[in-house]
Amino acid sequence: MDKEQTQLYRKTKYRLALIGLLCLSVIWVAFGFTSRDDFDMAKQEILLRKIGHEVLLQAGDRTSRVLPVKKIAENEYQIRFEQELTFQADSLVKIISSALSKDKIDHNYIVNVLNCGGNDVIFGYAISKNEKDNIIACSGRVQPKACYVIDVKFQNSGITDLQKGYLVGGLPLLAFVGLIFLRSGKTGKDKSEPHSIEGEGFKIGDTLFDAKKRLLITSTATTTLTAKENKLLLIFAQSPNAIIERSRLQKEIWEDEGVIVGRSLDMFISKLRKKLEIDPSIQLINIHGKGYRLTLA
Repeated sequence: MDKEQTQLYRKTKYRLALIGLLCLSVIWVAFGFTSRDDFDMAKQEILLRKIGHEVLLQAGDRTSRVLPVKKIAENEYQIRFEQELTFQADSLVKIISSALSKDKIDHNYIVNVLNCGGNDVIFGYAISKNEKDNIIACSGRVQPKACYVIDVKFQNSGITDLQKGYLVGGLPLLAFVGLIFLRSGKTGKDKSEPHSIEGEGFKIGDTLFDAKKRLLITSTATTTLTAKENKLLLIFAQSPNAIIERSRLQKEIWEDEGVIVGRSLDMFISKLRKKLEIDPSIQLINIHGKGYRLTLA
């Protein structure tokens, strides 16, 4: 790998690494604000304790305590009570719905009332954003006095609105930075196109063409060109991927000699093509009825 290719490779790695770091930074900012999540969690637990308090008041109990809310899984909590109680199914649904609506989480949750001993479901229902999907069973019934646990499970909301904001807000920044890098990357020479290297000659594929010394140099071999072969290749190198007409080649190479022979051009093209075989990526193509074109595979 030559010096120019090495520099281009390093620049590309640098750009990709920087874009990767920017992506990680945006994700870290979006998901790194755990203090906000902790605050919401604490607020939710207080709200659930309030629900427990309202249930006790509905049961006529103004003295016993609501025990600390227990988190048993992600987005799932249990409300426990100090004393046994009785409740009416409809009243429980209204109490929970009213409390959660104030915190804007009055949909997509499941409530199960369990007995303290065997964890059997005494009463349960599911509330969805679409009221048609609500499932409420055993409504209107009064449950006997016993030890109950109210299990409330919320639907996983995925990333929070704050996190969405940081992610969406970071996308334009990433797009802008990526555009700058892509545009700056285009300023470099394309390896698939012959280009000049100051003070050295032309880079054609993996071959260095030194027009001054009439040499083709690869990592494994050096080939000497004749004067006419050198002139031919110089014309092609100066007009990469362009069709060079036969008339132009004949005029620029043989006109000074006063004799232009069509077969001479074909012969020198054939010899030049043979010498270019040291680099399989270089192809000197005959464009029928027009001329020749130097391309890279």
